[in-house]
Amino acid sequence: MASPSTSSHRRTLLLGTSSGRDAIRRISIAVLALFIVTVVGTVGYIVLGFGPLDALYQTVTTVATVGFREVQPLSHAGQVFTMVLIILGVGTVLYNLGVLVEAVTEGHLREYLWRSRMDRDISHLRDHVIVCGHGRVGRSATRQLVETGHLVVVVDSDPAKLEGLTEPHVLGDASRDDTLHEAGIDRARALICALGTDAETVYATLSARALRPDLVIISRARTLDSKEKLVLAGATRAVNPQLIGGRRMASFALYADVAEFLDEVMHEDDLDFRIEQVRLGEHSPLAGRSVGEVDVPALSGCQLLAVRQPRKGAFLPNPAPDTAIEAGSTLIVFGSPEQVGALRTSAAG
Repeated sequence: MASPSTSSHRRTLLLGTSSGRDAIRRISIAVLALFIVTVVGTVGYIVLGFGPLDALYQTVTTVATVGFREVQPLSHAGQVFTMVLIILGVGTVLYNLGVLVEAVTEGHLREYLWRSRMDRDISHLRDHVIVCGHGRVGRSATRQLVETGHLVVVVDSDPAKLEGLTEPHVLGDASRDDTLHEAGIDRARALICALGTDAETVYATLSARALRPDLVIISRARTLDSKEKLVLAGATRAVNPQLIGGRRMASFALYADVAEFLDEVMHEDDLDFRIEQVRLGEHSPLAGRSVGEVDVPALSGCQLLAVRQPRKGAFLPNPAPDTAIEAGSTLIVFGSPEQVGALRTSAAG
């Protein structure tokens, strides 16, 4: 059974996501009611002998209570009809004003329009990265992706964690298919899952893998035991931040210069050279040749650090000239963005 705090959070989440739609629904009902009153009044005056334009004019002036004279003298039936129309019309107009003021002052209309615009922006995204969970790990991943020029959509079920976020985001449960579809999983390049618990992360990973069998999914494991479960659930790679942090600290203690160099080439935006990966497609002109024949430094200026054979084979660091490069292989290179771009162009043919 859910705790009271959990139930309260779910109610808050439900209200937060539906308030804008409720405001639009109330405005639509109010406008429809005003339209019906106008039609009924016009038809009524036509029955009483008014022309169509005079009937519409009489209805509008009556409902608006502007106090103009009658278009033509009213019979007793016309006077009774006008009194009823005034009561209905004034009530409908006041209801319209009340609904509009409430929607504007409480921000529901603004929220709905902003949410609609964000949904439209997300629907236009391609090759973006979905970050599920905007806690400490999720925020750090989002910041790194944005700083390196990548498009990001953040998903979280806690409105407080999304407050003030300028990147496109979706408020919802990351394990639900509709939430992932709303985040554009069909067009995403990768998904990073860093939810509050390993159980939530496993469910979200399962859902994402079922929707996109080819998607790169990186899941955060809170414990070492959960890494294997996340891989079985469909994660491309399961990462334990504590383990990685500990290893990096040990590397800085033992090999400070090497660790700092790798840290800079992977994460420093001002550095002109970076370590990148270039994957060869099935029809790449470089596939089926040897490392010596390709001659990556002469071709692009990049330094070839390693080759990874298809289907996640072992890395071959500092490969020999006779090492074969197959279609689907990944080249790990070191070079400037221009040099890496030139190699990608050559690899694509």
